[in-house]
Amino acid sequence: MRIKRALLSVSDKTGIVALGQALTKMGIEILSTGGTFRLLKEQGVPVISVSDVTGFPEMMDGRVKTLHPKIHGGILARRDHIRDQEEMKKYDIIPIDMVVVNLYPFEETIQKEGITLVDAIEQIDIGGPCMVRAAAKNNAYVAVITNPKQYAECISILQRDGVFSDTYRLKLAREAFAHTAAYDTAIATYLQEVVRKEGIE
Repeated sequence: MRIKRALLSVSDKTGIVALGQALTKMGIEILSTGGTFRLLKEQGVPVISVSDVTGFPEMMDGRVKTLHPKIHGGILARRDHIRDQEEMKKYDIIPIDMVVVNLYPFEETIQKEGITLVDAIEQIDIGGPCMVRAAAKNNAYVAVITNPKQYAECISILQRDGVFSDTYRLKLAREAFAHTAAYDTAIATYLQEVVRKEGIE
């Protein structure tokens, strides 16, 4: 299954412009959010705002961007499932074949001097892990990329083959689940330390 549409939404923007340029040259449509959208647009990469897809603006200081059926339906829809396809048509949901997401820098944030609990809480990503997990779950149809170090290999495969193999998408999914698991573990460990210091236990 050839990739027609990719969603790019990254905190670490290393290599994201080059990736966007490569995907565009291969005729892949790009959706994006926030700072990633602005950077790609500034660099001349054709990009569609997620807000234009959902019909809703980013809101609550960016806390709500991608939490919408037109995004998660596009990621989670099974391409060979009749009911899924009927509902996509009914609700005007377009499939998303590739998700490129890395998460808010929670661990880096809590290492800084003077960081408060409120500061730390704001660096807990919600939409990112949801998209990563959705794409990883639906790896039979969707490729998920969570690390800029994966970009070069992914570009090479697409330029050579035009598609990712089932095995490769499964490999990416495993790495994605490991990524979100480590992220959640870091948050839980930090909050446990806050609880201990506050004497809540």
